[in-house]
Amino acid sequence: MADILSLYKIPQISYGSFESAMNDQNKFHSFYRMVSSEALQYRGIVQLLLHFKWKWVGLYAIDNEGGERFLQTMEPMLLQNGICSAFIERAQTHVHFSDNIEEMVAYIKDNFPTFMLSNANAVVIYGESGTITWLGGIIGAIKLHSFLQRISFNNSVGDAITLDEHGELASGFDITNLVTFQNKSYIRVKVGRLDPLGKDFTIDNDRIEWHRGLTQVPPLSVCNDKCRHGYGKKREEGKKFCCYSCAPCPDGMVSNEKDEETCVNCPEDQYPNEDQDQCFPKIPNFLAFDDTLAIVSTFFALLLSLITVLVLGIFIKHQNTAIVKANNRSLTYILLISLLFCFLCTLMFIGKPNGVTCLLRQTVFGLIFCVSISSILAKTVSVVLAFMATKPGSRIRKWIGKQLAFSIILSCSSIQVGICALWLATFPPFPDLDTHTMLDQIVLLCNEGSVTMFCCVLSYMGFLAIVSFTVAFLARKLPDTFNEAKFITFSMLVFCSVWLSFIPTYLSTRGKYMVAVEIFSILASSAGLLGCIFFPKCYIIVVRPELNNKVHLIRKKM
Repeated sequence: MADILSLYKIPQISYGSFESAMNDQNKFHSFYRMVSSEALQYRGIVQLLLHFKWKWVGLYAIDNEGGERFLQTMEPMLLQNGICSAFIERAQTHVHFSDNIEEMVAYIKDNFPTFMLSNANAVVIYGESGTITWLGGIIGAIKLHSFLQRISFNNSVGDAITLDEHGELASGFDITNLVTFQNKSYIRVKVGRLDPLGKDFTIDNDRIEWHRGLTQVPPLSVCNDKCRHGYGKKREEGKKFCCYSCAPCPDGMVSNEKDEETCVNCPEDQYPNEDQDQCFPKIPNFLAFDDTLAIVSTFFALLLSLITVLVLGIFIKHQNTAIVKANNRSLTYILLISLLFCFLCTLMFIGKPNGVTCLLRQTVFGLIFCVSISSILAKTVSVVLAFMATKPGSRIRKWIGKQLAFSIILSCSSIQVGICALWLATFPPFPDLDTHTMLDQIVLLCNEGSVTMFCCVLSYMGFLAIVSFTVAFLARKLPDTFNEAKFITFSMLVFCSVWLSFIPTYLSTRGKYMVAVEIFSILASSAGLLGCIFFPKCYIIVVRPELNNKVHLIRKKM
């Protein structure tokens, strides 16, 4: 009927709401509705539910086209706002609004001025059942249509009456509270307002009068109890998303609000407390100078350095004695100085890592140790060659001397220098943070840059140590004149034992303890070399000086 009447531009006024297709003003340009937008009403319902945090609601709808439109529109809106429908009921109705024409006419009379009706020669009122009531002829339809397009006035209660671009009443909604009394009478109290655009939703909670039978106000409308702090929602299969169980947050995650959807990870520099409802800053973990381990390590590093200096002083003071001369003074001095630097280099491992210390830690340690082991290898080779040179007609005698020893040290150290240079040029160490290994601590460390290069440095030192041990072991039964090979054998055995135990221990520790393990390994292996090679000689030089002569030193093997 609207299509036919539109051909003649006959205005049609509806007292009800229709589907959104009626908003097409190109097609229904003379269709007007005396109610506010149905979409605005839906938005107001959703905002009201969200205001009271009602997530579990039931839907009742008239079992007709309008009720079905209500459900099809309302349910997606509820889902988008996290609200579930517990049930849907369709109510049967036999009411025909066409039977209430007098009421419709009275509504128009109450809401439109008298002069409008006097000019309304053609007005059509649509009932919900689709019947049409004619209030006049078709004369003056165009005039009335023009009037309705620009209508604007206040009704008897002071409300502004205007029509929007869709021909709907441009009015918002009042939120009313139905207050009942013991005698079953009631009054309606306005407690809020939804503006015509749906943007301004206001409600005065203090004016709301809840039913006396309620144990909690506002009442709860949820599928289940809220999850406590430290718990997250766990969806249950076959149930709507509003229904869930509460599961403790996984390790490393927290929920610091009630009814959190999911637990969240703490920032990398924070960790969760025991209840998993709060994040705390992680404690920095590094071997600080005031740490007990650092103090002990520093004490032993300085003590062993002092002992090394004393041993070096003893050898310099007695450099012209038989035992010092017999052990190649130049190699002895190089070995003692390199051991001194080995003890001191452990101090670079203490303190907060920075760019300089990270670059120098492993490379300086690798180079100094390489010089030490190269010196021992040179000593061992010198012992073997010296014995072989004593044989009649031996040509090896021309190889014996400082030049051979220095060549061994220089060539062996040069390889280690090349490895370290390649390491620094390609993947240099750098300061780094480890936020994952320890739950409540953030580890400040030196990232080696390339684990492969670090292993190459250690492997090369291990190779030199094994070669030195093998050569010294084969030379351990040489005549007593050259019995230094026995001490070198034992020192290399200690050295290899320390570093073989270092690898699994180092890999199984974290944080400052990993650094402490490496410091201990450096000190222990260096102390082993110092003690095994030099303490027996110092004992003879200081305690038994009468043995420090050629008579006791050179003993022919029977």
